Amino acid sequence: MTSTTLDAPPSARPVTPVKTGPAAAPLLTVLIPVYNERGTVDELLRRVTAVPYDKQVVVIDDGSMDGTAEVLTRWQGQPEVELLRHPVNRGKGAALRTGLAAARGRFTIVQDADLEYDPDEYGLLLGPLMRGEAEVVYGSRYLAPAKEALTGSRLFRSGVSFLNLCVRWLYGVNLTDEATCYKAFPTWTLRAMALECEGFEFCPEVTAKACRMGLSIREVPISYAPRSTQQGKKIRWTDGLKALAVLWKWRHWRPQAPLPRGRRAPARGEGRPRVS
Repeated sequence: MTSTTLDAPPSARPVTPVKTGPAAAPLLTVLIPVYNERGTVDELLRRVTAVPYDKQVVVIDDGSMDGTAEVLTRWQGQPEVELLRHPVNRGKGAALRTGLAAARGRFTIVQDADLEYDPDEYGLLLGPLMRGEAEVVYGSRYLAPAKEALTGSRLFRSGVSFLNLCVRWLYGVNLTDEATCYKAFPTWTLRAMALECEGFEFCPEVTAKACRMGLSIREVPISYAPRSTQQGKKIRWTDGLKALAVLWKWRHWRPQAPLPRGRRAPARGEGRPRVS
């Protein structure tokens, strides 16, 4: 794997007028962790590569055993697409950390390998970052029109609501969808978090650390097409308990890497990040 250089924080880059839209966007890295998604990964990659952005699409096969690896061989050597593989299944968080080590884009978006989230909505997440309106962007399923927001099981929705309450209690930040897959960051920000996640605890870890870094978080409405456990959904109620433990674990974390000029991680009990 080729080593990469950490993107400079915004304060270290020249200040220039910000343009928005695919033509003006800097390189975008899309991280796609994959585990046993033979039935969806090919179509998902077709949709991702069709999005009109300058992209680096990093696919991390996390030890799939259902023929996913064979499907991915069709994408070997395709423009924009880079394939990485874990010989054994390690978990979503481990796959994302492997992909992040290869990221070259100024911004990074996380994309699941199923078809629940629409790649055509990347612009919704990148817009606030490019315009300097936020430092982290979450695509919220619960800011979408009511019909879409009520999709998914009642247990799943209750779990997400409880995690949102925990974020508010522990970090003083109001979110509507802490557990969303669609999260967009400047790549240097994700690296500064020194992630340790192995499984689905990626989401609570980055939320906790974004709060502890004092980053402004913007939520934008996105569409969502949930699938059932029978259709391949892998997250379970026990992952909600793990998420709660992770939110508690990082409540006093402070980054080791230097933050941009004028920003420091809040000390214990100090000011909270903004959410817009």
